[in-house]
Amino acid sequence: MAQQQAQVKFTAVKPQLMVKTPKAVDAVNFYKSAFGAAEAGRSACCPPPTAEQNLPNILCAQLELAGCSFVVYNDDSAPYDLHLFLSLLSIFIEEEKIEGIGNQLCLETDDVEAAISKAVSAGAVVEGEVTEGGGACCGGRVGKVKDPYGYVWLICSPSNKCGPVEA
Repeated sequence: MAQQQAQVKFTAVKPQLMVKTPKAVDAVNFYKSAFGAAEAGRSACCPPPTAEQNLPNILCAQLELAGCSFVVYNDDSAPYDLHLFLSLLSIFIEEEKIEGIGNQLCLETDDVEAAISKAVSAGAVVEGEVTEGGGACCGGRVGKVKDPYGYVWLICSPSNKCGPVEA
């Protein structure tokens, strides 16, 4: 007799952005400045770094943005097996020249140009032109910026409702 699977309900999706250790505090400040994120909590290094180490006093910080949470980690706080996996993956990608692996984060706003301008003034770099219609997310307007830590952010107008999915 087959066992019945327990129903699972997820309560949140929290992207976790890994940033090089010396830049973790800078990344948190960038997301606050560029996108208006609010810091909800922070875990500090234990013990705090000495002045000679010149390292930020942060393991991770949880940020709130547009009703969602995301976490910024310094890359030294990630588990060893994750470091190993990412190292092997980068070697494989480089050797095989695989494209399309990665992610993008999407922010919705009524003023795409102003949001892009604010991100650029905080240190992001524009990637391409603002597009509209069929080439954009669900037919809206979308621009793209890359933050100083390598993450790509789509800045989109509120998306049109997509049609129902055919089963």
